[in-house]
Order: sequence, then C-alpha cells, then structure tokens
Amino acid sequence: MEFDQLRCFVTVAEELHFSRASRRLGMHPAALGRHIRLLEEDLGTQLLLRTTRFVSLTPDGSALLDEARAVLAKVQEVSQKFRDRSRQKARTLRLGAIDTAAAGLVPMLLRDFREEHPDIAVQVVEDKTIRLLPRLLSGSLDLAFVRPPEFLGRELDFRSLFHETAVVAVPAGHRLARRRRVPVSALADEPLIVPDRRSRPHSHNLTLKLFERAGIRPAIAQIADEKQTIIRLVAEGFGIAIVPRWAAKMAVPGVKYLPLDPEDVAGINVLPLAAAWMRGSRDPLREALLTTLEAHLASYSAQA
Repeated sequence: MEFDQLRCFVTVAEELHFSRASRRLGMHPAALGRHIRLLEEDLGTQLLLRTTRFVSLTPDGSALLDEARAVLAKVQEVSQKFRDRSRQKARTLRLGAIDTAAAGLVPMLLRDFREEHPDIAVQVVEDKTIRLLPRLLSGSLDLAFVRPPEFLGRELDFRSLFHETAVVAVPAGHRLARRRRVPVSALADEPLIVPDRRSRPHSHNLTLKLFERAGIRPAIAQIADEKQTIIRLVAEGFGIAIVPRWAAKMAVPGVKYLPLDPEDVAGINVLPLAAAWMRGSRDPLREALLTTLEAHLASYSAQA
C-alpha cells in the first residue's frame, strides 16, 4: 500500500467519477485506474464497483475510506511540520507561474516584494497550470499563479486575482498591423494559430468564443502547445493568434500586438488568473508575498 494509491482512492471515493477525480489530481485516467487496481490487489479485496455509468464503494471500500483519510491527514501534518522547519532555515519561497504571469505579473510583484523583504529569496518555476497544480499537491511549490481549473477540488485554495486582456498577435508586415484596434470580423478567413485545448483550455476557448459571438467560423491553420512557439509562428507568417496581452513581454521580434474592439470582448472573461496553494498549510513566506500582492493588485491588474 502506497501513499499515492491511498490519495487516488480517496479522491475517487469522494468524486465517485474517474474523469472528475483524474482532473482533480492532474493525472491521466489510465494512471489513476492503475493505482486503484494495485491498491485492491495489495489489500486482496475490491474497493470500488465500476460500470460505464457510475462508481460506488463496496463495503470494504467504505471501511477503508475513513482510515485512508486519517492516514493522509497524518502524513500531511508530519510533512507540513518538516516543510515549515526547512522553510524557516532556508527562507526561500518556491513560486510557480504560467508563462504570461511569469512575463508580466511576477517581475512587478518580485520588485515590490524585494523592497519589503530583501532577506527572502524567491525561486520561480514557469510551467502550465496542468503541471503546476500537481507540484503544489506534492509540496514542491509553495504558491502558484495559474488558470483556475474547472473542478477546483478540496486539496487547494484558490484566490481569484483578475482577468488578463486578450490581444491579436499579427506579423509586423500584416495588413492589420497599422490599425489601432481590430474587430473580430476583420479576422475572418485569417489563418489562426491556437493553443492545444487539453493543456491550455482557457486560451483555446477564448478564440472560439470570440469567433462564435461574431458569427465567424475560425480558420484554424496550426495548433501549438507553448505560447512562445505560437508567437514565433506568428512572426514567421504562419498565421495570427489571439493571446494574453502579457505575451508581448516575451520579446519575439517581428510581431505586433493589437487590441481587440472593446465591443467584441465585452462580457467575455475567459483568461482568469488565480493564486493557488495547499489548503490548510501554514507558510509565513507565502503569506508575506500574498500581502504584497494584495497591496499592489489594482496596479498589476491595470497592466494586464
């Protein structure tokens, strides 16, 4: 019996749905199912009844659930105690951030934070939300700036910050590059570069929602995973892309960023940014950074 197996079992038992449980844990459904099977084999009993339509607990599964929760809580308590001791010695805050937050929010925040707490070091890890959330759960990150997932789960706390502004990235020599702002209708028939929906659902859905509202069928020419790759493809003339405004800070030459017509984006808030951390954990370094963030939040959001 392993810790990860128990964590997977408790999550499935609480959700009674493998897809929701896998999203909550940030892992592939097949890997989740494998953990459950190994746990059942190790204990020599069936814990879950599974059909194509529902999941339920067996009597042994119900008996294990309370015990498993107690074990996980104790492990979390011991782990937190030692993390706190280590953190007090190291005084290093481990901060995760999605790419546009790392380019836009983090530099401003760390500038202000260093003025108030010059003795605290901050280690920054840039990655996608889907990879940052498991790092928070494992304790390898203390705080992360992410796109909040559809299912928030019970293990993490989320603090909504603001919504990033969407702009159109076009090649510098494009016919639209001289405009002050661009209506979505002007993008009809333009080849579009969009992010992969599985790893960047908010950015992917933003493009589709804008085109759907304008009554235009998007001409998707390329799907790319990394924001930096998308911007470079724009620079090379593969198409245009709708991206967060802070993508401009990635400094790819040959790209111009144009505001969308305000009427086209009115009421569409699909680029949310949130702070996330382990629920119930105590961390004075994290709280210090969140205090600085709160004090300057209006200024940061105005630049997003």
